[in-house]
Amino acid sequence: MKKRGLGILFLLLLILLAGCQEEQQVTPEEQLEEEQVTPENRLMEYISRWEQGDFAGMYEGYLTEGTRMAYETAVFVDWQKQLHHELAIKNVEVAYAKPEEDMRWSKEQPADFRIQITMDTAAGPVEFERTLTLLFETQGGTEDWFAEWNPSFIFPQLEEGDTVEIERSNPERGELHDRNGKPIAVNGKAYEVGVVPANFDEAKKKNDLAALLDITPAEIDQKLGQSWVQPGHYVPLAVLPAKAEAALQQIFAIPGTERREVQLRQYPYGEALSHISGFIGPITAEQLAERKGQGYGPDDLIGRQGLEAVLEDRLRGEQGVRVLLRKALEGIDPIVAAEKPAKQGEIIKLTIDAELQKRIYQAMKGQAGASAAVDPNTGETIALLSSPGFDPNVFAAGIKGSEFSKLQNSALKPLFPRFTGSYAPGAAIEPVISAIGMAAGNVSSKEIGRDVLLKGLKSFGFGEEMPLPLSLAISQISNDGTLDAAGQLSQAKSGRGQMQVNLLHLASMYEPFATGGAIYKPTLLLEEKDEIWKEGPLNPEQAEAVRTSLQRTEAGNLLAEKTGTAQNGGIEIGFAVSFNKTNPNLILAVMIENAKEVNRTADVSAVSASVFKE
Repeated sequence: MKKRGLGILFLLLLILLAGCQEEQQVTPEEQLEEEQVTPENRLMEYISRWEQGDFAGMYEGYLTEGTRMAYETAVFVDWQKQLHHELAIKNVEVAYAKPEEDMRWSKEQPADFRIQITMDTAAGPVEFERTLTLLFETQGGTEDWFAEWNPSFIFPQLEEGDTVEIERSNPERGELHDRNGKPIAVNGKAYEVGVVPANFDEAKKKNDLAALLDITPAEIDQKLGQSWVQPGHYVPLAVLPAKAEAALQQIFAIPGTERREVQLRQYPYGEALSHISGFIGPITAEQLAERKGQGYGPDDLIGRQGLEAVLEDRLRGEQGVRVLLRKALEGIDPIVAAEKPAKQGEIIKLTIDAELQKRIYQAMKGQAGASAAVDPNTGETIALLSSPGFDPNVFAAGIKGSEFSKLQNSALKPLFPRFTGSYAPGAAIEPVISAIGMAAGNVSSKEIGRDVLLKGLKSFGFGEEMPLPLSLAISQISNDGTLDAAGQLSQAKSGRGQMQVNLLHLASMYEPFATGGAIYKPTLLLEEKDEIWKEGPLNPEQAEAVRTSLQRTEAGNLLAEKTGTAQNGGIEIGFAVSFNKTNPNLILAVMIENAKEVNRTADVSAVSASVFKE
């Protein structure tokens, strides 16, 4: 009995060992390898390389033999790389519908996956779906799943032999208008004038044409001598505004001349608003490099100065782009693969009153100086100008080198926007000093100490940047912001020495005197909301006391004004800050260089008197 029992036990042990051996036939490594050759895992690897733009890796390790026989590397690798560069394709993402968890894949059957492809292109986002098929093949002694491919995985309906083109359309440039809708920088009509050499009698008519176009005969020779010029080709020579009707009629009477309507930027207020508007011109090499990848070309126009430059991105708009698939077969219309319509530039309204600024500019009579006007109830900049100005229309049409040199070398510096600078204000700062004394307990200007003056000037905005789109100099108490050096305290009280004030800031500092309220944040764009910059430093009684001290008796007791003079870099500058006491809705600050010797404030007072009497 014992022997029989031992035999049965031995037999059971053999059965258990056999079972264990059968279970160990598939090792963990073998099981993992089995899982890794599923089509889904291969798909994920393929997608990862696709999203990284590793086309060479996809071609060498993941395509079926049939795909690689149908498409050489020049199509799969080089073409895709080229399209990604030309169409600015980026952020490629490929998603697929997950198969069911209990999905059983057969190596004898294709594995189909529905995938969704999204990408960003120069023409905007592109999104489409495709079915990606994987086949189980043996390649180079390795069994695995491999993907079938064709060009439609780049763009739907794309086939080998098709060409992909990109079309761009420029938007219409936005415009600058004043607070009342008056045009400051707008799009106008002009004519490009040129000749067809075969029909143009150069020997007889060149000089006449050059005179009418206001260019030299040598410039015509240079343009007609360009390498691409052919006898029957139209050659552009110059652009004339549509208003030059007399010259245009004479030009078109010359055989061989032609005209083509073009858009030309126009600045109706010319010199009076030239430093505010700025102008557009051909893009420079430096600007082209700075804006690489933003759609600018070497022949484009761009804002070069003033708000045309500062607001370039808003005024330019967005370029329209279309990606076209041109089929290899004739007679088939191109297919639009992606499209982003052009977005027109904005119409931007300024706080400036263009007609008022024109009046102020004319009142300055071409003298070197600047003016700034603010609404003390809102902080809006109503006028901001530099005199003399320049004609931005000349720049828009293409200024000659000789004309530019004349402007650049003029002693009056018409290209320099004087309102961006800062100047020692002289006695024009005295009302501010008086206000600081009142706020400190009716301390007289002589008794104001260093700490009180420093704190008071900072409460009026000294040392702070003025929040405007145009860059203006920061008003300073001194070079280092202190009053520690000998004589600096008394110099600051008289607006001399190292004290420097920006003219727009000077006008803003008078706001509490006109209204008894706060100093508002200066604004230049009408879209900006009124915002208090500095809380009111005076109570109503103190504000009235300052107004009384500024009264001009010769103006019928209606005009409050403070004048002053100071040396700035060896130049005597006169200042005047004025407002109407009865209706203080405008504060005007004027500064003129080299004021009259007899009465250095006469010139600036004449400007304010001329403006406020109307």
